Amino acid sequence: MNQVSPRVDIAFKKLFGVEENKDLLISLVNSIVGAEDQVADLTILNPYNAKSFRNDKLSILDIKAKGMDGKRFNIEIQISDEADYDKRALYYWAKLYTEQLKTTEDYSLLSKAIGIHILNFTSIPEAEKYHNVFHITEKETGLLYFKDLELHTIELKKFISDKEEFSDLVLKIKNSLDLWVAFLTRHDLLKPDKLPKELDSSSVKKALTVIEVMNFTEEEREAYEDHLKWLRIEANTLKKAEARGKAEGKAEGEAKKSQEIAISMLAEGLDLNLISRVTKLTLKEINKLKDEKSSK
Repeated sequence: MNQVSPRVDIAFKKLFGVEENKDLLISLVNSIVGAEDQVADLTILNPYNAKSFRNDKLSILDIKAKGMDGKRFNIEIQISDEADYDKRALYYWAKLYTEQLKTTEDYSLLSKAIGIHILNFTSIPEAEKYHNVFHITEKETGLLYFKDLELHTIELKKFISDKEEFSDLVLKIKNSLDLWVAFLTRHDLLKPDKLPKELDSSSVKKALTVIEVMNFTEEEREAYEDHLKWLRIEANTLKKAEARGKAEGKAEGEAKKSQEIAISMLAEGLDLNLISRVTKLTLKEINKLKDEKSSK
């Protein structure tokens, strides 16, 4: 297997969602949240382990953590574009917030919940920044009253493209989040013992080292390769779908994109349920594409 990509959700959670690498998770979280939410320590509430992965390969590979002051964090990397992702992000924030309380406990015990969504696609085309922070504020005055809700989106595609050179990457590094996004997007260009001063971070060095030696069980390797194929398939079909979408209309273009991704995944022999989850096509629609492909 080639060098592991931290953008694949399985590798991401195995890197940041284990106790021995908790310092990396703390560094990542602190690079994203504001000064008032910085953490000195975190408790990982759903640490990654091979046994639980084996039992539920299709689960959302997010990382839930709690700060020393009770604040909750949910960190997720999403490799493929899904319809209504904004609703899903809000839903997972709501679960993170409400699951703090047992039935008889008082609302005063609720702590701030922060959702962090690292996206391998452009979800908010209206925003130029790759990192955006969302709160509930009063419409006219901007008053922040409901202070317990905070959602972060980090759109990796807006940071650097695959066509840009290493020198372009170095020039983009302005803060600690830029460092982590550089690692997530172009780790293939980075060597722990040959980092320029702009990228010379002990946390990034450790992350690069962990990725280089990361081992997978047979089940993990199979799932990793499947998820990596999604990443490659989507990258190869996205440009075609976007061009067609401009000519055919957004809705039809999105439908074509889903169908092309499904056809490519069928050619790779991937599981139909996995294809349905990625493309949002029904099993009936996927089987129809499969039959059409077989009849040609």
